[in-house]
Amino acid sequence: MISLRKTTAILLLTLCCIAVSAQTDSTFYIKGSMGRLAARLQLPALKAGERCPVVVICHGFTGQMNEYLLSCIADNLVKAGIGAFRFDFNGHGQSEGDFVNMTVPNEIEDALAAVAFVRNLPHTGSIALVGHSQGGVVAAMTAGRLSGRFIQALVLMAPAAVLRDDALRGNTMGVMYDPWHAPEYITMPSGHKLGRDFIQSALELPIYETAAQYDGPTFIIHGQADRVVPYTYGVRFRQVMPQSEFQLIPGDDHVFSANVPFAASLASQWLARHLLATVSE
Repeated sequence: MISLRKTTAILLLTLCCIAVSAQTDSTFYIKGSMGRLAARLQLPALKAGERCPVVVICHGFTGQMNEYLLSCIADNLVKAGIGAFRFDFNGHGQSEGDFVNMTVPNEIEDALAAVAFVRNLPHTGSIALVGHSQGGVVAAMTAGRLSGRFIQALVLMAPAAVLRDDALRGNTMGVMYDPWHAPEYITMPSGHKLGRDFIQSALELPIYETAAQYDGPTFIIHGQADRVVPYTYGVRFRQVMPQSEFQLIPGDDHVFSANVPFAASLASQWLARHLLATVSE
C-alpha cells in the first residue's frame, strides 16, 4: 500500500512534468532595474529532466513583449523545440517603472536580469538573445557586456544605433531639443515622455564598442526601406562584430510590415540552426 506522503510526492512530480511539457502563456514577474518586469515563458514539450535552448527576446522603444513580430518569433521557436522568454522593459507594457525614467543602460540591466533568470531555470540548456530596434541595441550591448559568456547566439532586427546620433543632433523622432541643455523630458509623438537621463546617457553610449566584445554568431536583419533606422546602422554592426551575418530585406520597413512572418522566420530558422546544432553535438 502506498503511503499518503508518497502519493502526494508522485502527484507533485506528475504536475511538474505536465507544467514543463506545456507552453507557459500566463504573465509572471521578475525583478528588474526599476521594479518588477512582466514576463512570459513558452516551452516546447520536454520530458522530466530534459533541457532545451531558451531565447530571451527584447522589444523596442515604446514597444511591448506581445507585439506580432515577437510573438511570431516565439511561436516559431517553440515549434522548433526551443524555449522563448519575453518580457516588458521597465516603464513599458505591464512592467513597473515610469517611461520617463527609462534609459538604454537600465534596459541593459533589465536584460541582464532576464538572462540571469533564464540561466537558473532547470530546463535551460543554452541561451540566445533577440532584439528589435532599441531592443537590438540592448541585446547587442548585453551580449558584449557578458563577453560571450552564457550567450550562444544573437539576432539583431533593425538595431537602432541611430539613437545616439539622434541625441547628438537633438532630434528624436522629430522632436527637437538642445542635447547639451536637455529639458526634464520631451514629449514624443506617441505621448510618451522621454526623460533627460535617456538623452544624456545616449550622448556617450558606446554601442558598437560594447557590441564588438561579443564574438559569438550574430545575425543582423534590416529592412532596406527602414526610415526610422537606416539599414547602414545594421551594416555597421556587421562590420564590428566578428562572427556576424547580414540580411537586407528589399522594400521592407522598420517593423517589417511588408511580411512580418517572413522576417520572424528568418530569425527563428537561423537560431534553430545554431542552437539545435549545439544540442546534437
